[in-house]
Amino acid sequence: MKSMTGFGRGEARQESTSTTWVVECASVNRKQLEVSVSLPREIGDLETQVRNQVSALCSRGRINVHVRSSQGGAIGTMPRIDEALAASYVEKLRDMAQRLGIAPDLSLSEVVRLPGVLVSEAAGAPPEEVWPFLQTALAAALEQLVVMRSAEGVNLRADIESRLNNIENLAARIAELAPTVPEHQRQVLHQRLQQAGLPIPLEDERLVKEIALFADRTDISEEISRASSHLKQFRSYLASAEPVGRSLDFLVQEFFREFNTMGSKCNHAAIAHHVVAAKTELEKIREQVQNVE
Repeated sequence: MKSMTGFGRGEARQESTSTTWVVECASVNRKQLEVSVSLPREIGDLETQVRNQVSALCSRGRINVHVRSSQGGAIGTMPRIDEALAASYVEKLRDMAQRLGIAPDLSLSEVVRLPGVLVSEAAGAPPEEVWPFLQTALAAALEQLVVMRSAEGVNLRADIESRLNNIENLAARIAELAPTVPEHQRQVLHQRLQQAGLPIPLEDERLVKEIALFADRTDISEEISRASSHLKQFRSYLASAEPVGRSLDFLVQEFFREFNTMGSKCNHAAIAHHVVAAKTELEKIREQVQNVE
């Protein structure tokens, strides 16, 4: 089991351009897989390869991938300004403004945003030459990410298993009490009839028939059986090496349905107390499952 929360960092050195590529991957929980990639402009064409490599290892969560380059050990080196290109832009734009008869309003901030004026010092190799190094750095970052998600998954599994044990114990108590509900109701009904001045023997046919109907309405043997099956299935998912977050989320909903039905069918204080306790544990499990891959 893996969590959807994690972080990883990787580096790879491209000697031909004296560039170190640095990749950082951070993930948070999401229902589906979302991959957000931030790349330097000069290697923007590699986004698809990056997404594919991330998707091969992660099935759920929002994965933020940030790539940057460094030269001489300085991360985030200031880009170089291509002054010749900037001057050419300014000259041509002024000529065009003169021809059109408009004011040549140009600011420095506008000029530096023109394509190619700011040049990354790492832009010495085409994307296809950068990819092997970026791929290596990304693989290292994803490896750390997966290790962290796995470690967090161990903690999630331990907590969920502990709460499953509590639910199993509560379900067992409910199963023990369920057969006593009709007899308890017969005693209550008989007592109420006596208090109302209508003494009827416990063996009276009308009372027996009423209790038989009540027993049929309050029978929760099917719900108990399904809850037991859900427990086994839940533990099977926990032991799986495959991503099981969606399956666990669905199973928790089914669990809730069974305990809700038990609580609504049985007019019994002790059973109601155990149902509430089980639903409390299920709610805590549901919160944990939201972060399971």
